Amino acid sequence: MSATLTDQANAVRSTDTEPSYGWRFIRRELPDGTVEWDQVPLTYEDVLHPEEGDQVTHSSIHQRRWHYLREVFERQVADDPSAVVLDDVRIEWDVPDLRPHGPDLMVIFGVRERKNWSTFRVAEEGVRPALIVEITSPETRGHDVMTKVDHYELAGVPLYVIVDAIERRGRPGVRLIGYTLTPEGYRVLAPDDQGRLWLAPVRVWLGVHDGEIICYDDSGRPLGDHLALVRALQAEEQARREAEARAVAEEQARREAEARAIEAETRATAEQRARLAAEARVRELEEALRRTQQHP
Repeated sequence: MSATLTDQANAVRSTDTEPSYGWRFIRRELPDGTVEWDQVPLTYEDVLHPEEGDQVTHSSIHQRRWHYLREVFERQVADDPSAVVLDDVRIEWDVPDLRPHGPDLMVIFGVRERKNWSTFRVAEEGVRPALIVEITSPETRGHDVMTKVDHYELAGVPLYVIVDAIERRGRPGVRLIGYTLTPEGYRVLAPDDQGRLWLAPVRVWLGVHDGEIICYDDSGRPLGDHLALVRALQAEEQARREAEARAVAEEQARREAEARAIEAETRATAEQRARLAAEARVRELEEALRRTQQHP
């Protein structure tokens, strides 16, 4: 969700708490009639059922996958004037007691008029998404792989696909999960012999290659700027590893510096003690000599 504050005279106050999932602005009118906006952290439940204007944080990897899929889907439906690909748009269902969601990507056909939607209202538009794609984040993964499966089935979404960001042997990767709607409810979408899922609404095979998503047309030709996505993600992974290596090296250097400082302090203390002992011994000898001279 994206927030637009048009009244520039309003003051915005931020809470001291850093949000875990994002934030929203809450309007507050003061007794003197002025208006302030409080920045309030989003809860886990808020991310599942967002309000217009919510700011949900995403990693750069999440955003790149999101943009790649949006680019491919938009190209695939470009010839259909009634088709729209929506991202970062809230959807209000026509199902009683089912609260709105904010899917990563929706592909919708049969739209009568294109609008600048902040919320797509199914009852008002008369159509619902043919395809929803969610890209998981570690903090909110449970919503996508569990809760939304039940919710999107109840909403009558024909095809729900999850790009599940996982980690194998300490390295980031991806697995694909798909659900297709049947009269009995959702059933798992079976992959082909290459592990790809057929996304019929956009005529795309969605697969994983070298740990990253890639789209293919029905003849097996890669779609979109997949190489740019892979290169960008590889560069980010390399930067992450280099940052980790620098952090390890800096920590090692810090520990070595501390060890040297402790060693130097210990040596200085030992030298001081030895000097004091020597000075005390000299004083003892001088005193003994003095007594000898006084009493030969």
